[in-house]
Amino acid sequence: MIIETEELTKYYGRVRGIVDLTLSVRQGEVFGYLGPNGAGKTTTIRLLLDLIRPTRGQVRLFGQEVRNHAAALKARIGNLPGELSLWENLTGKELLTFVGHLRGHLDWAWIDELAARLDLDLTRRIGSLSHGNKQKVGLIQAFAHKPELLILDEPTIGLDPLIQQEFYRLIDEFKAQGCTVFLSSHILPEVERVCDRVGIIREGRLVAVEEVAELKRKRLRQMEITFASPVPASAFDLPGVHGLVQENNTLRFRVEGGPGVLDRVIKQAAQFAVEDLNYQQMTLEDIFLAYYRKEGEHVPA
Repeated sequence: MIIETEELTKYYGRVRGIVDLTLSVRQGEVFGYLGPNGAGKTTTIRLLLDLIRPTRGQVRLFGQEVRNHAAALKARIGNLPGELSLWENLTGKELLTFVGHLRGHLDWAWIDELAARLDLDLTRRIGSLSHGNKQKVGLIQAFAHKPELLILDEPTIGLDPLIQQEFYRLIDEFKAQGCTVFLSSHILPEVERVCDRVGIIREGRLVAVEEVAELKRKRLRQMEITFASPVPASAFDLPGVHGLVQENNTLRFRVEGGPGVLDRVIKQAAQFAVEDLNYQQMTLEDIFLAYYRKEGEHVPA
C-alpha cells in the first residue's frame, strides 16, 4: 500500500479534526477523498504530509512511518494545497527554479512541456496572474519532479474546461506509469473521470469507501416534475423512486438505479400533462450521504 492510516486521530484542543481514520490507498490508483467543509479533509492531508502531528494513530507512506522518514518521503511526493499561497513578486520560472533547487534537480524540458500543455506563460510575475493561472503554477510545481505520489486538494478550481481536460490526461499518464494519486474534490464529473475509488469523510470520520464503478451503477438523480393539474403522488410509487414530496402541481423525488428506472418514470409522467421537468444529477457527496446515513457507519477500504 502507498498510503496507510491506522486509527488516525487529531484534536485541536477540544476541537475535533479527524477520529479513528483507518484507510489504505493502493499503488497506481486514483483515490478521491470527499466530504463537506469542516469534515476533516485538510486535516487528513496535513497529517499525511507530516505538517501536523496526530493526537494518536499512525500514518505510513510507501510502507514507512511518516514521522520518522518525513524528509525522504516528501521527495517522492507532489502536493497541491487547497489554499495555494505563492510568492507573488516572483515569476513562475523563478518560483519553479527555487523549488527545483530545494529538490536538487530541474528537468526544464519537462517543466516547459507542462507549461505548454497547461497554457501558462512562466515569464509573467505571479502577482499579475489570474486565479486560474496561479493554480497552473501550483500544478506544475506538484508534477515537476515526476513524483510517485500526488496529493492534490481541489486541483481544478479556476481552470477552464480545456485545461481541466489536459489535467485529466496528465493524471491518466501518471497513473499509467504507476503513480498513485490522492485527490480531494467535490466535482462529480471530475471524480468519475479520474478516480478508481472514493471515500467520504463526515464529521471527522470515514463514512464509506467504494469503487467508482459501483457508485455509477447505483446512480442517483433528483427530479422535479410540474403538471398542468395535481397528480396523485401514488402514481409515482415505483421501484427506484424515493422521497416523494408533493407541492400543488409539482412532484419532487429521488430516482435511484439504472436506465430502466428512469425509463419507467418518464413513461409514467407521459400519462399526464407535463408543464415542466427538471433533472439534476446528484453530487457524489449526495450519493454517499443517501447510502450511508447512519452516524459513524464505516465501510473499510
